Amino acid sequence: MSSNGGLAGASLAVICGPTASGKSALALRLAEAVGASIISADSRQVYRGFDIGTAKPDTAERARIPHAGIDVAEPDERYTASDWAESVPGWVDSITASGRTPLLVGGTGFYLRALFTPLFDEPELDAGIRTQLRAVLAGLSAAEVQRWCEAIDPSRAGLGRAQHERAIEVALITGHRISDLHRERSRPPLMTARYLVLDPGPVLSDAIAGRVDAMLGAGWLDEVQHLAGWVGPDAQAWTATGYDTLRRVVTGELTVERGRELVVIATRQYAKRQRTWFRHQLEGERVLRLDPRTPDAIEVAVRWFQQQEDE
Repeated sequence: MSSNGGLAGASLAVICGPTASGKSALALRLAEAVGASIISADSRQVYRGFDIGTAKPDTAERARIPHAGIDVAEPDERYTASDWAESVPGWVDSITASGRTPLLVGGTGFYLRALFTPLFDEPELDAGIRTQLRAVLAGLSAAEVQRWCEAIDPSRAGLGRAQHERAIEVALITGHRISDLHRERSRPPLMTARYLVLDPGPVLSDAIAGRVDAMLGAGWLDEVQHLAGWVGPDAQAWTATGYDTLRRVVTGELTVERGRELVVIATRQYAKRQRTWFRHQLEGERVLRLDPRTPDAIEVAVRWFQQQEDE
């Protein structure tokens, strides 16, 4: 990996893919094999206390391999993709200074976009109007919010709910589409990347259900009940897939069985959106796609990583 102090234009190795695709497991094995430290590119692992449902690396895994980008924000803090991207060079510097090599791991596409595609100067939004608009959007279903986004800024309609709401806020408050602002106010990307995109194929659907069951077995509901005691109901962290649904289970609005069913459905829908993003946004010679279940997956990953270091 090239580095130049400020790291502008530096190239990073990135393991990404849909949720439950096996990113963390392969990344841990790879990091051990090549002496890397992991930088999380997960928009929900940044929040303190939201651990089980975000598949955050546990204490033992963090003892095996140093991690950055985890537990860097309070649940009620508005932590943006730009905040994360601006932190990455510092994490890279620290990892390099420790004698290890950075390895970026995660499935949050808009985090990757913020780091590896041209950025833009975000406009200031009137706080009062934004609060009123957020109250209106909170009362709409995900499908309704998406329809608003399709009408206001169609190019953002394929993203997730948080990005739909952001596109609506910017367009209605400033009078400019966020997609237009990206073109008009673009700044050079902070870094470049080579991607290893993991996807196990059709078995992902069952893997998602199995992981939800494992999370519930590990005490996810207890975690949500504890969080509900000190995290405000409007905190950004609750938008992490499954958390708001399980909060409804904790309050008695949903049964555990129905809550589990809704979480599995929502997670599968999220994985579908991720797959679409990785398929359309990442292509070319800097992208290698891999089924992590193949017997030689770790060997392929090591060769890919070493090729990255040689550039």
